[in-house]
Amino acid sequence: MLRFSMKNLLYLDVFSGVSGDMFNGALIDLGVDPHHLEHELAKLGLHDYHLHIGRAKKSEIEGVKFDVHCHSHKHAEHAHSHEPHSHGHSHSHSHDHEDESSHSHSHPHEAGHSHSHTHPHNDDDPRPELDRSYSDIRSLIESSSLSPWVKEKSLAVFARIGRAEAKIHGVTLAEVHFHEVGGIDSIVDIVSACIGLEALGKPTVHSSAPLDGTGWINCAHGRFPIPAPATLAILGEAGLPLTQCEEPNELITPTGAALLAEFVEVTGPMQGVVARKIGYGLGTRDNVTRPNVLRAILGERSEPSANSSRAWNRDEVMVLQTNLDDTSPEILGHFVELALEKGALDVFYTAVAMKKNRPGTLLSVLCTTERADEFSELILRQTSAFGVRASTASRRKLQRRWETVTTPYGEVLIKLGLLGEEVLHRSPEYESCKQLATKAGAPPIVVIYEAARQAAQPVQKP
Repeated sequence: MLRFSMKNLLYLDVFSGVSGDMFNGALIDLGVDPHHLEHELAKLGLHDYHLHIGRAKKSEIEGVKFDVHCHSHKHAEHAHSHEPHSHGHSHSHSHDHEDESSHSHSHPHEAGHSHSHTHPHNDDDPRPELDRSYSDIRSLIESSSLSPWVKEKSLAVFARIGRAEAKIHGVTLAEVHFHEVGGIDSIVDIVSACIGLEALGKPTVHSSAPLDGTGWINCAHGRFPIPAPATLAILGEAGLPLTQCEEPNELITPTGAALLAEFVEVTGPMQGVVARKIGYGLGTRDNVTRPNVLRAILGERSEPSANSSRAWNRDEVMVLQTNLDDTSPEILGHFVELALEKGALDVFYTAVAMKKNRPGTLLSVLCTTERADEFSELILRQTSAFGVRASTASRRKLQRRWETVTTPYGEVLIKLGLLGEEVLHRSPEYESCKQLATKAGAPPIVVIYEAARQAAQPVQKP
């Protein structure tokens, strides 16, 4: 007979999306002490900002509103959605430098709005407030006295945003420069979220399937359809399924996407969750179809102790298949590119023997359950198929983490496959190797081999 153990769990209900400020507001509503956040954030040595933390309501739902106000903003309200300060979507920020001082006060759990002010200043700090590179941010965080876990996770979140931007712009991670996401407010958002999770005991994080709105946004790259390019890339790299709803606004920001990608281990409905505390993080915008809030449930989940070592990720996908005996290879090649571009989780085809002894092709598409109809129609429109079979498959996946290794040609990204704390696989990321090989004038296979060799080296423990 199986015995059951209780697992500390944080479940994020992202029915109205997620952003950095909503994430932090929800953690504070669950019990994270704002004074503790201030104390830890001061270790970054950043300056010229203050926190606004207060209780408020969105669509009659009461929760916590968390904002980082930089003094050059002159305390004006931001125009952007629910995370006005976490990415460069239609505005730019600048920050002044003054001499060093600080004071603070906060009462976020009392009625009405209250504020938490932090004013550290430093004339000698040469760092620009915007347009920081990933190495700038890494130096800032690594040189701080934050805990090792907060440093590791903060850098991991920034690395996810950086890899997305590198892919979008066709550059390496080292060449990426953060714009608004490199500003004080966004750094505080991300580091504060990591501090808050540590304060809650580093719970296992599950979430509902990420949900974004529709429409258009004005960003640093021009006018783009929702989801934002970085948001889509971040969720895609993490294998998190994204669904759009009828809300005509952006619901998931790149910072929100990166927090989900780094911390969420399982997506899907709640299963066996005992809710001990419920918190609401409030956004800025008044949405049309749903309250602009992130619901966070802190509790426990019963799990069979026999499976406690199987720390893999689980989810469900739709498997769409059709047999084709009259579709040319050119059409199949085009379909694979089109389906992957539209967000299919995987597309592949297999040679099969069909009726009347005809050679044929079994076309398979993996997608999220919410998009099964969309990809079924794509198959019917883009191939000669007269029908599509659909089935649900349960997946077991290794947890993924990215690291960099140094080769004679430069730094290369390595994807790690983990089962709990055990690293089972180390795989060089092809595009990273290809870019480095092109720059060095070497064959990609040489860089891949060298990266794999470096990754296989035993890790030196401190």
